[in-house]
Amino acid sequence: MSERTEQWRQDSRRALEAHLARIREDLEHASDHSAKNTEAPATVTSEGHLPRGALELLVEKFSLSGFERDMLLVCAGVEFDARFARILARISGEDRHCRPTFSLLLSLLAEPHWSAIAPDGPLRSGRLVHVDADLGLTTSPLRLEESVLHFLTGLPQLDEKLRPLVRPLARPKSLPEDHRRTKERLVQAWSQHSDDGRRKLVRLVTSDPREGRIMFADACHAVGFGAFVADACALPRTAAELHEVASIWQRDAVLNDFALLIDLTTADTESTQAAGQMLERQHGLAATVGDSGEALPMLASVRIDLAPPSVAEQVDIWRSALGRRYKSLNGQVGRLVQQFSLPANAILESVQQLDLVEAEDPATNGRALWLACRQHARGGMDDLARRIEARARWQDLVLPAAQLQTLRHIAVQVRHRHRVYESWGFADKSTRGFGVSALFSGPSGTGKTMAAEVLANELELDLYRIDLSATVSKYIGETEKNLRRIFDVAEVSGAILLFDEADALFGKRSEVKDSHDRYANLEISYLLQRMEAYRGLAILTTNLKSALDQAFLRRLRFIVQFPFPGPAERQAIWWNVFPTAMPRDDLDYEKLARLAVTGGNIANIALDGAFRAAEGDAPVTMQHLLLAARAEYGKLEKPLSDAEIRGWK
Repeated sequence: MSERTEQWRQDSRRALEAHLARIREDLEHASDHSAKNTEAPATVTSEGHLPRGALELLVEKFSLSGFERDMLLVCAGVEFDARFARILARISGEDRHCRPTFSLLLSLLAEPHWSAIAPDGPLRSGRLVHVDADLGLTTSPLRLEESVLHFLTGLPQLDEKLRPLVRPLARPKSLPEDHRRTKERLVQAWSQHSDDGRRKLVRLVTSDPREGRIMFADACHAVGFGAFVADACALPRTAAELHEVASIWQRDAVLNDFALLIDLTTADTESTQAAGQMLERQHGLAATVGDSGEALPMLASVRIDLAPPSVAEQVDIWRSALGRRYKSLNGQVGRLVQQFSLPANAILESVQQLDLVEAEDPATNGRALWLACRQHARGGMDDLARRIEARARWQDLVLPAAQLQTLRHIAVQVRHRHRVYESWGFADKSTRGFGVSALFSGPSGTGKTMAAEVLANELELDLYRIDLSATVSKYIGETEKNLRRIFDVAEVSGAILLFDEADALFGKRSEVKDSHDRYANLEISYLLQRMEAYRGLAILTTNLKSALDQAFLRRLRFIVQFPFPGPAERQAIWWNVFPTAMPRDDLDYEKLARLAVTGGNIANIALDGAFRAAEGDAPVTMQHLLLAARAEYGKLEKPLSDAEIRGWK
């Protein structure tokens, strides 16, 4: 806490105590049936000698009259000084302590006016005083809102009802030069006002919402405001609840100089509309992040694009952040900037969190930074898709040689795409995008997801599974919006994107029969366009390649068919499926390979057999696996033939 802040708090408390003493003295005179001093001499003679504190600031911000100010003071006095309640009880003839009512204050305070209790007056519309109109407008006990009480004592607080919805943003420790220029643009935008006199909304457009939050927090600090963020999807949807939240925020924002950033990154149409309604009621500093904001046309706004730094700019930021350690990495930074499009703050945090040893092997330090970058680059991806912990290796993958060769070539293209396209100039000779797109087709359990895991391990990248059947929306335009969010956030890391259940979107839709088919084709074209432009690897999976239109298949760079495994492949899968530590007793892998099932089913049978053996405290035997096979075939609704299990008994 700064000395200036503490001094202001002390001044606020001293001023409040003096004002309360003056009001209490007036009330005591009234309770003794003394003539009321309508000129309020104590106010005139003492205020000039009082320090300027929170009360005076509140009166200015809400343009309160003297009567409205004194109403607040009486309500505050009841909370801070038990004598107020006793005095009010004597005046009203009550036997017990009581709270003030509007009718009572009309008869006690100077210069009363009826508009003080009007719904659009500052006390009620500003949520300073609570009135229960059901108990009678003039006879309802008046209560000061808690945030107002704290403010009067010099302790700004966020209302309890807002805390589940908004959270404070800390100011970043340092920003690079280009960020400072953008921050100045944001501050300048806030100086612009719309036709109704309100400050314009700022729309921060970026693929990384963290970057927007940092920029917003730093700009708020520059103008002396507290920064808070709310996720649009967390806002209430009903009109009544939203109105209450917006009104409470507006009050706390005015009282305490708070600014609000609404994150639209994961917002659907309904939550975006709620955000717009929330922002319509605000008169202070506000911004959105994570969306271009076309869904908020009713708000006068200024758009600021937070473009990620270029490769050269990223290198400069790394060099500055690493200092003398930069040379010891022996070129490892080049690999980082080719894969990760990190904003400046993420680069700075990655370096600050790691204790790099100059004498350490450059590859070791480079790997430590690579892992840190992966962590930072995830951003909001974990909110949009399910991250798969990739454990599979090449030796775990049992496929024909041709398919394995194709998978290895996919890894080569991802690893060296920057060198070929940028350094060697192929980007200037191609009109197609530079993303690596692939289709993995084949029956369930043939290793499509495992192959994606192998590639993620090989390339040391995160793997995210996106269920296309859940991403596709029946509402026009929503599917593209869902896909845009995923690709925009993933661009930072170049993570491997695994779009499961491509059949949900990629059916044979070349023949347009109605408007839904036309929009379905637009959705497919949008997905393929983003896959081609994506700076990483995007994989589609399907169980039915025949359901996909050839026109769409031609736009994919790689197509890998995962065949149903033959006896030799199944035997290899059985050899690999059991952990080394698992006890087993004379397993016949050639007989096990007769089971005509995929690798996924084999893994299920092996695991079930292990549990059956563990229950009997025995090693896994063919009998355990036979029981497990019968259970698995039952799930598949498939008969277990005598030929498959001949010689097992």
